[in-house]
Amino acid sequence: MTSTHTKARRAGFAAFVGTTIEWYDFYVYATAAALVFGPLFFPSGDRLAETAAAFATFAVAFLVRPLGGIIFGHIGDKLGRRTSLVITLLLMGAATVLVGCLPTYENIGILAPILLILLRAVQGLAVGGEWGGAVLMSVEHAPEKSKTFYGGFTQLGNPAGALLASGIFAIMSRVGDDFIMNGGWRIPFLLSIVLVGVGFWVRYRVEETPVFEAKVEGRKQSMPLAYALRTNWRPILLGIGILPISTGGYYLATTFATAYATGDTIAISEQVILDAMTIASFVEFVVTLPIAWLGDKWGRKNVMYIGLITSVLTFVPFMLVMPGRVEPLIFLFASLVRIAMSATYAPIAALLAQMFRPQSRYTSIALSYGVGAAIWAGFSPWFATQLIAWTGSIWSVLAMFAGMAIIAGICTKLAPQHSDEAPVTGSFTARTDTTANRLP
Repeated sequence: MTSTHTKARRAGFAAFVGTTIEWYDFYVYATAAALVFGPLFFPSGDRLAETAAAFATFAVAFLVRPLGGIIFGHIGDKLGRRTSLVITLLLMGAATVLVGCLPTYENIGILAPILLILLRAVQGLAVGGEWGGAVLMSVEHAPEKSKTFYGGFTQLGNPAGALLASGIFAIMSRVGDDFIMNGGWRIPFLLSIVLVGVGFWVRYRVEETPVFEAKVEGRKQSMPLAYALRTNWRPILLGIGILPISTGGYYLATTFATAYATGDTIAISEQVILDAMTIASFVEFVVTLPIAWLGDKWGRKNVMYIGLITSVLTFVPFMLVMPGRVEPLIFLFASLVRIAMSATYAPIAALLAQMFRPQSRYTSIALSYGVGAAIWAGFSPWFATQLIAWTGSIWSVLAMFAGMAIIAGICTKLAPQHSDEAPVTGSFTARTDTTANRLP
C-alpha cells in the first residue's frame, strides 16, 4: 500500500508541474504586455499610454478569475479535483498558443486587440480554477503536520513559471534589439503546447484526494457556490484581504517594475531588467520550499507576518535604486524583494485551504483567491502606472504598497484555521488548528 507521504509527494509534484505550466503561460503574457503588446496591439505613439492599455488587457484575466473559480470550483467539488485541473490545464494551453498566432494591429486593425482581450479572458478563466484545485490536490493529500510544506509545491510553480517566461525573453533579447518586437515574442507562447502535453500526462496519473473521496456531504450539495456563500462568507472575505502583497505586490515587483525600469524616464535596457528578473525568479524558486517548511515549524501566520514586513523593506529600495541605473543594486534588490514575498506566498496554499471546511472547499478557496487576485493583482500594475502619471513620483506607489501590506497583516491575524480529522462515517469533520499561529 502506498504511504501517505508517498502519495503527498506524488500529488505535490503534479501540482508543481501543473502550476508551473499555468504560471508560465500567465507570465509570458505579463512580460509581453510590459515589453511589446503596447505598440503592437495598441499603437498610439505615447509609450506610457500604450503600456497602460496593455496592462488593462492584463487586468482582464483577473476580472474573470472569480468566474473561473465558480465554474471549476463547482466541477472540483462535484466531480473531483483532478477532473477540474485537467480541464484548466488544457484550456490555458490552448489560449496561450492562440495568442502566439494572433495578427497584430498593423495586420487586422481593431480586431487584433479584441481577440487578444478574449484570449486573455480565457486564460483568466483557466487560472481562476487552477490554483485552488492544485492547492487542494497537494494540501489534502498531505499529513496534518506537513500541510504548509506540501502546499509549497503548488507555490513553487509560480517562480518556476516566471523563471521560464523571463528566461526565454532574456535569451531572445540577446539576439538583437528588434528580434522580440519583430515576431520573436511569439516563440514563448507557441512553446506552451509542449509544456501542456507534459503537464497533462503528469496530472492525469495522480489519484483523487482522500478528503474528496470521503466527503459525502460535499457531493450532496447541488450548488457548492450557494453552500460556500452561506457558510463561508466571512473567511472568503478574510481570504481576499490576505492577498494584497502575495498577489498584487508580486506584480508590482515584476510586471510594473519591468515597465517602469524600461520606460522612457529611466530607460534601463530590456536585457538588464530581464536578466535581473530571471535571477530573482531562480532565487525565489530556491527559497520557496524551505520557507514553506518553516511555516510548519514556526506557524504559517508568523511566516506571513515576517514576509509582509520584509516585503515593504525591500520593495522600497528596489524602486528607489532604479533611476541610478546601478546594475548590481538592481540585481540585488530584485532578488531580495522576491525572497521577502516568498514568505507571503509560500504559506498561502495551506493558510487559505485550512480556512475552509471540506464541504465546498474548492469553490470557497477559488472564489476567495480569484476575487482577491482580481482586486489586488489585476489592477495593481495599471493603477501604479496611473499614480506615476498623476503624481510624477514613485513614492505614491510605495505608499500604496505599504497600505496593501497593512491590510494583509490584519486579515491574516483574523483568519480562522481548521484541521481535517480522520473520516468518520464517510465524512470529514474539522477542528481548530492551534499551530498555525504559534511557535513550536
